[in-house]
Amino acid sequence: MNSPAGPAAAVGWLETYRGTVFRWEVDPNDHLTVAYYFTRIADAGARLLAVVGLTAAAARTADCFVRYQRELRAGDIIHMESGVIAVELDALVLGHKLLDSGAGVLCTTVEQRVRLAAPLTAETRRAVEAVRVGWHGPARERRPTPDGIAGFRDSARDMVKPAEVDVSGGAALSHYIHRFSAANGHAIAAFGMTPAYMRAEHRGFSTFEFQLELGSPLRPGDGVRVRSGLRHVGNSSLRLLHVMTREPGDEVVATLEQSGVHFDQDARRPAPLPEALRARARALLVKEA
Repeated sequence: MNSPAGPAAAVGWLETYRGTVFRWEVDPNDHLTVAYYFTRIADAGARLLAVVGLTAAAARTADCFVRYQRELRAGDIIHMESGVIAVELDALVLGHKLLDSGAGVLCTTVEQRVRLAAPLTAETRRAVEAVRVGWHGPARERRPTPDGIAGFRDSARDMVKPAEVDVSGGAALSHYIHRFSAANGHAIAAFGMTPAYMRAEHRGFSTFEFQLELGSPLRPGDGVRVRSGLRHVGNSSLRLLHVMTREPGDEVVATLEQSGVHFDQDARRPAPLPEALRARARALLVKEA
């Protein structure tokens, strides 16, 4: 492989992560917790940026579009391949493919936009062009959002700890997602998908898509508040919008649109929402302004 300083020969997809799913990383659905996907995404992104000569301080994640296509369970061996899929005026869009190494199948696709602190130098641009790849991930649907958060419910509140900070000096991506996952649990419990219900009925909430947007980074000592609103209720599918703010001040620091399904933990497939839960969920829908 050429170094960033060398000739800009085409390199293509790079392996940026290789590892396994540890037992302590699985959630109540017995598959890989979404926050730990973001641990791998952060590693893959940092590795790709290092190859083209950029540091974490020079390129900060602004948004991620993640489509979860196949579940990963404890003990599965995995790897990621990454490349640059778009060059924008002040950003790069990185594409990541997470694969089940044992089965040889694609599990997850990620589009990670990183905001550049300064324009690319000629040398760095040549390195970026060497790792440009074609992208055939699913299309991203940009959906309208409510004007404000009227009707949203408090769903998480805590404080950023020093141990949550990554090499950039701000909270790691995975710790945003841990908070959003906790918020989701409170949000769906409001219409009856409580932990007690899910344990008794062997049901869960299984995410299949994330649209994450990040503002200014969270720092140690920051207070964090999440409010959540239900945006769609289908036969088995649900879509929620979570809004994270910094306290005090109520500055929006992140939003997450989370799409998932009411999940049969025995059959390992979506299951229709019971009509009583569906009716209660529809009553909580947040409408567009």
